[in-house]
Order: sequence, then C-alpha cells, then structure tokens
Amino acid sequence: MIRPLVIIRPEPGLSATLAAAEKLAVPIVSAPLFAIEPRAWVSPPADEIDALLIGSRNAIRQGGPALDAFRGKPVYAVGESTARAGEDAGFQIAGTGKGRLQPVLDQLAGQKLRLLRITGEEHVPVTPPPGIEVVTRIAYASVGQPMPDDLVAQLDGAVVLLHSAAAARHFASECDRLGVVRSGVALAALAPRIAEAAGEGWEVVATASAPSDAALLALARDMCHPAQ
Repeated sequence: MIRPLVIIRPEPGLSATLAAAEKLAVPIVSAPLFAIEPRAWVSPPADEIDALLIGSRNAIRQGGPALDAFRGKPVYAVGESTARAGEDAGFQIAGTGKGRLQPVLDQLAGQKLRLLRITGEEHVPVTPPPGIEVVTRIAYASVGQPMPDDLVAQLDGAVVLLHSAAAARHFASECDRLGVVRSGVALAALAPRIAEAAGEGWEVVATASAPSDAALLALARDMCHPAQ
C-alpha cells in the first residue's frame, strides 16, 4: 500500500515542496501548520556591514524596508532557492551553500568581514571563523497554528515531512493535544537535530541523507513505497 505524504511547512516553502512532491506518485496532503509573521528589526549602519548572510527565503520576503540599505551588499545564501530569492530581490549572490550556513561561513576563513545575518526567531547557531563577525537581526517568526480536524483524520499511516525543529516540536505537541497515536505516524526529517526535536514514540523517524528538499523527498518516496 502506498502511504500518503503530509507537508506541513509554511509558504513559500510549502508550494515549492508540493510541486516537487507531485513527481513522487504518492497521495499528498498539504496542510501548513505555521504562518510566517514579520518582526520589526533595527539595522546596523550599512557602511559597517560587508555582506549579508541569509539562511531562508523568508529573510528576504519578510526583511521589509530595512533591507533597502543593503541592496549593494553581496549575499551569502544557505542554498539555491534562497539565492534565487535574493537575486529576484535585486541582491548580488557572492556564495551559495548546500543547505547549511556553517560551511558557507567556513569557506570565508582567512578574510576579515562583518556579516549581517537576517533570520527568524528560531535559527541554528553558527560559529564564525577568526576574522569573521556575524551581526544577527530577527526579521520574522514562524508561528504555529492549530492542527485542522481533516489533517488529524489522515495521519494514521502517513509520512510527515519535517523541515525544522520548530515544526517537529509543534507537530508533536498538536498530535498529543488531539490524541493522535504517535505509533501510527512516520516522520521524515531534514536533519538529525530535527528528528531529535520530534521526540519518541513514532512508528519510525528517518533523516534525509543531506539537508536539502531533494534528499528529504527522496527519503519520503522510499517511506511512502514500503517494501512488500
């Protein structure tokens, strides 16, 4: 039996994952459990910043007017989709990672740079190499929403995609609140820390081979088509 795939991430990631998942030939349930809300932030003087460090398309989408002062600055992006969002917004992309910011920073070792990291309230800590300073500003928050009844009814036997630790914790909390039996739900996590955040008791918790949507969907494909 082919298992349904459940996507709970917020926009704009939801639409991108949904479009890619449609190629998997599995039933898909799209039910975003989060809303992205902007947060007011005070920018440092633009002349004190050498480049931007961006770990999500939402940093570009939710950055607001304060971003305008940095239009001439190069951007180091976490991945291809974030880089495209930066380019679409008029930024010059200086470097692109493969799903994690730490390697992007590590490649800058030996330089002396002051980077402005625009990010969400929940974000992965990074350790700058010597000579690199990271100034962090919070521009948005991912706010959990109540799980709808129609999603609850479809979770038994489903495979749920988890793109963040916040998503893992919120999904687990909502399942417990609504009496969803964890042992009937399989989880596909983007990274080990996300799998850990989901807690225990699930049918299975598997982690993608790389922190990318493509790797996560490849894992989900295999989980939705269990061996007979």
